[in-house]
Order: sequence, then C-alpha cells, then structure tokens
Amino acid sequence: MRFQSKGQLGRSHCNAHLHGPSDKARPTTEPTMIRKIFRALDRKERELRQSFGHDITDPVERKRSYQHVRWLDHGILRTFWHNFAQISDGVYRSNHPDHKRFAAYAAMGIKTVLNLRGVHRQPHYLFEAESCERLSLKLVTIHMSARDAPRKEKLIDVMNAFDTMERPFLMHCKSGADRTGLVAALYLMTKEGQSVAEARKQLSFRYLHIRRSSTGILDHFLDVYEARNAESPIAIQDWIKTEYDAKALTESFAAKQAALKPWQGWR
Repeated sequence: MRFQSKGQLGRSHCNAHLHGPSDKARPTTEPTMIRKIFRALDRKERELRQSFGHDITDPVERKRSYQHVRWLDHGILRTFWHNFAQISDGVYRSNHPDHKRFAAYAAMGIKTVLNLRGVHRQPHYLFEAESCERLSLKLVTIHMSARDAPRKEKLIDVMNAFDTMERPFLMHCKSGADRTGLVAALYLMTKEGQSVAEARKQLSFRYLHIRRSSTGILDHFLDVYEARNAESPIAIQDWIKTEYDAKALTESFAAKQAALKPWQGWR
C-alpha cells in the first residue's frame, strides 16, 4: 500500500482546484459558441440591409439601393427566373418582380399586386411602390412569414384581400416559393373550393419550396387543417377564425421535425 505525504496531499488538492473537473466531465461550449457567431453574423447582415434604401430619390442612394436589390436581395437571380404561374382565372403568382416585369404584367392586364413581404423602408419595397405608382397598379401589402406559423390576423387579412382586390392580380413574396405558395393554396381552397390535396400542390418543389426545411411549417399548417377537416368537415376560413392556434402549430411542428430521420419528410 502506498501512502502520500502531507506535501503530496496538499499538492494534489491544489491541482484539483486549479484544473477543475476532468475534460471528459466538462460540458462542451462549441454549439453555444457557433450559435453566438451565427447570431452575430445575422445581426451584421440585418444592419447592412437596413443601411440601404432610405431615400431612393437621392441619386447616390438610389444607385446603392439598386445594388442592394441586385445582390443582397438576390434580384440578379430573378432577372431570368420568375417563378411565374397562373393559378386561376385572373390570379397569378411569382417571385419579386423588378420594374421591367411589373411593366410587362401591367401590359398583360394585371390591376393589383399583393406583396406578401410587408412594408419595409428597404430598397425592394421602395422600388416596388415606385413601380406600382408609375404603372397605376394597386399595391396591397400584407406581411407573411416563411418560417414561422402563420398569424391568424394575417391569414384573415389575406382572405379579406381576396374579396376586395381588383382582378387580375399578382401575388408575390421574395422567391415565390413559400409565402406565395401558402397564400395561393389558401386562395384555391377559399375561392375555388379546391381540396387540401389539390391546393397543396402550390407548395411544391416545382416552385422551389422544400418541405423538409423550416418552411415546412407551412405544409404542417395544411396538414393540421386536413386532419381536423377529416374528423368533421369545416371550411378552412372557419377553422382559421375559430380554432387555429399558431403556438400549438409551432410546437407540434417542432416535435414532428425532431422525430424525422435525415431522409424523411422531404415530400
């Protein structure tokens, strides 16, 4: 049996305090550090975005704002890719148009533009408002989210807009994939009487919507309504007004996503 001297015991006790728990027991901080880095980058990007577009009537600011739309807002990709489709008589969908496209849509008879990106004093909105004014297009703006559960009041605003907007009208978000897809599906169900199965085609990879991503919460919205309607028929507008719970939808979507294997949930 080996005994330690008092000096050795003191050194051991001191070392334990200096070094703390073993590396094996020490909780890792890497995920937290990574999240902090991404939050910082996201904050810097938002600050950069918000530094543009406060006054597009100023020649210098207008030029900077145009570059913002072209590069930071990915307008260059929308130059040739429009994600345009007619979903019903007098109802169209697309990604965010530039002035040239707005002029072309006005020439084909479109009267109203439904912007689902919301009102922001940023270049993409300021240029759109300017184009619509010049072309005598009525601009209706409702802020929808692509990655959060739809807010009840916004869904009601959208359905009210369906009843009041002059046709033909064009609906758009940024890419024309997610928010536009949900609103297009909602239009077909509320105004055309289509089933969920038929209307959900508006949320598909054809329009570059990816169900497996965070935007899949929009698919989940339709899934939850479809399941409720199967229990006892209820019109989607009535379900939204009387039963829909955005918080519950968010929680059930998170649980659903967490249970998926990497190869599941893409379709």
